Amino acid sequence: MRDDRPRTVRNDGARLPTSPGFWRSPVRGTWFTSVLGLVLLVGITVLFVTGLLSYAAYNPDLAPVNDQTPDKGLLGFYLFAWPTNPYWLYRVTQGLHVTLGITLVPVLLAKLWSVVPKLFTLPPARSLAHGLERISLLLLVGGGLFEFTTGVLNVQLDYLFPGSFYLLHFYGAWVFFAAFLAHAALKTPAALRAVRGRRQDEAELESPRPDAPTVSRRGALRFVSGASLLLLVTTAGQSIGGALRRTALLAPHGGADPGSGPDGFQINKTAAYAGIDPKETGEDAWRLVVTGLGGRTVRLSRPQLLRLPQHSAALPIACVEGWSTADQWWRGVRLRDLAALVGYDGDPPDVLVESLQRHGAFRRGALRANQVADPRSLLALQVNGEDLSPDHGYPARVIVPAAPGVLNTKWVARITFGDL
Repeated sequence: MRDDRPRTVRNDGARLPTSPGFWRSPVRGTWFTSVLGLVLLVGITVLFVTGLLSYAAYNPDLAPVNDQTPDKGLLGFYLFAWPTNPYWLYRVTQGLHVTLGITLVPVLLAKLWSVVPKLFTLPPARSLAHGLERISLLLLVGGGLFEFTTGVLNVQLDYLFPGSFYLLHFYGAWVFFAAFLAHAALKTPAALRAVRGRRQDEAELESPRPDAPTVSRRGALRFVSGASLLLLVTTAGQSIGGALRRTALLAPHGGADPGSGPDGFQINKTAAYAGIDPKETGEDAWRLVVTGLGGRTVRLSRPQLLRLPQHSAALPIACVEGWSTADQWWRGVRLRDLAALVGYDGDPPDVLVESLQRHGAFRRGALRANQVADPRSLLALQVNGEDLSPDHGYPARVIVPAAPGVLNTKWVARITFGDL
């Protein structure tokens, strides 16, 4: 029997992503995309500035051991000698960098979802200007996903990417931010008009045949905001420390401190992980070699170091992964006093510190003269009233105000003062 009922004819072209009819969500639109874009405009700018500050904190032009970026050229311009005041500077700037980056992940994903139709618009380029805009968009999307993905993996200590995170994130940041600046220059005026309700440009973001709405655009923004707030609450505690550390459920250095007592605070690498042989750190075997003016060298045992004038300083450890400790009370010999032992009676020079650790990018670290001169910069022998534990750098470690954690070298074996 013939079926004479009317049939709905579907446009096969709507099955392809290149067709506007393929994208049916009523949430997509210029206003929704513009709000997300303006949030990212502010957030990514802060991320880039704090990233530059993190780069400066390593004193990259001081010595090759601090920055091994190949062929960086103009991209590796040096900002300034990293200061030691305020002593919590790196803790705040890097904590902000990491926490904000994680918090913006839902905003970034929502923004990319909102503009997916534009990635499939045909023809690929209607003019030279339009073609350049499309290229910048691809670099923006690719660069954004790359930077946020590698950053999150680094914070989570999951090194799934090939090569060095430092190099990949460094070059990726410059590619991404260049595309970001170009895109912001082109789109920010239109985004501001859209948010103010004055004009609805780029009608290709709105579906010509939207599905029935299940949530309003403002409701979708509230959902994105809630997801960002959840990530903020479950991450920020690792940078703040104290009781709030327990709220950092999504951070490797969240939760309770590892153990209790004087040495019961966060660490990055254990002595076993770094390959430290206990036979090398024993009192009979270990000697600190200090070299200075004209090759003058002294060898000091731990008891000899303890007989030198001892000084104390309350300083945190802050790591590039965004976590930090509360202030710990360190006690030991001032670095500038060690410089005086080897001929530097006046202002001390730069210094190269070497660890017993045999492998790893930062088994050696260089510090600038201003860091050596600070009276709080110590070769620490004790922390919180007790000898250092092996995991915290026994028999001796460096602690410097405002320096990244990797420059607070543990298991120190040799200190060399002078031009690096």
